[in-house]
Amino acid sequence: PRPAPQTCPLLLRVFTTNNGRHHRMDEFSRGNVPSSELQIYTWMDATLKELTSLVKEVYPEARKKGTHFNFAIVFTDLKRPGYRVKEIGSTMSGRKGTDDSMTLQSQKFQIGDYLDIAITPPNRAPPPSSRMRPY
Repeated sequence: PRPAPQTCPLLLRVFTTNNGRHHRMDEFSRGNVPSSELQIYTWMDATLKELTSLVKEVYPEARKKGTHFNFAIVFTDLKRPGYRVKEIGSTMSGRKGTDDSMTLQSQKFQIGDYLDIAITPPNRAPPPSSRMRPY
């Protein structure tokens, strides 16, 4: 038999916002999740840069240079009911950054946790006409 690969893929449940703020934790309560869910098959050693490019495949608006992605892990709090959020790093479209090569594993991501990505358009406050459509 062949030796098993070191890492096996996991289903990553990603939630995105396009207002630059993370979801409120009460949006994850009692089995509910925000409606903006992306499901990505990936690995524990996936980098934030790789995850950014997967999100950009789904949301073409996020490909604009200067779009900012702020990553957070949403996890169950073992000490009290509900979820906690831990910001782990950020990336930017079209620009190299220090967090690009950060992996989920290095941030203590555990299978079953969610990833919440707050996406900020390049010019921060778009004029009303060019608003991204809400998902």
